[in-house]
Amino acid sequence: MLYLSIISKLVVGLAALVFVTRILGKKRMSQVTPFDFVYALILGGTVEETIYHQDHTIPQMLYSIAVWAALIFCVEKLTQKFDKLRGPLKGTSQTLIQNGRVSINELEKASLELEELRGMLRQKGIFSLKDVNYVILENSGDISVLKYPDRPPVEEPSILLVNEGKIHDENLKRLGEDLGWLRQSLEKEGYRDIGEIYYAEWSRPEGFFIKTYEHCLG
Repeated sequence: MLYLSIISKLVVGLAALVFVTRILGKKRMSQVTPFDFVYALILGGTVEETIYHQDHTIPQMLYSIAVWAALIFCVEKLTQKFDKLRGPLKGTSQTLIQNGRVSINELEKASLELEELRGMLRQKGIFSLKDVNYVILENSGDISVLKYPDRPPVEEPSILLVNEGKIHDENLKRLGEDLGWLRQSLEKEGYRDIGEIYYAEWSRPEGFFIKTYEHCLG
């Protein structure tokens, strides 16, 4: 009898979740926002609690799902009708790079480090910040990228040697060079104070690509 009850709850719970998901709208996984994740988590938790607690009945589960779905439906409609609510409830996109200039403040708001952003760009097939005109962080956590149209394809990935005014020792060792080489190379590029450099990339075919704090967005 216990196993029959669990099977019944699983079947009814699955049908209810599919029904609610279809009502609330279709989204690809890449489009799911933190808000969407939370409501899906609560829905799944509601079904789980009912399955493993015999004092929770199927009508109680359906009632909980219906109330939660109604709340989410109301929030969705409110954010569609009132733009001022959309940002606090569902978040907004952030422009991380604009006209080739990194926005330091927006990176901090998104709790992203520059190397993390470069990792996200590599997943898009972009291996140097030199190639990037715009980067927008979407609500889903994915990035949309606009490249410079006239850039030739890179021959090898760039290496980040200076990050936020600090030398990236591990990358420098991986390159097989030392601090003296880096300082001398940067001086040849016209940079004596490493602390004023926000980031410096290097690759064998392209050489250095350097941006100071002055050339970044606040």
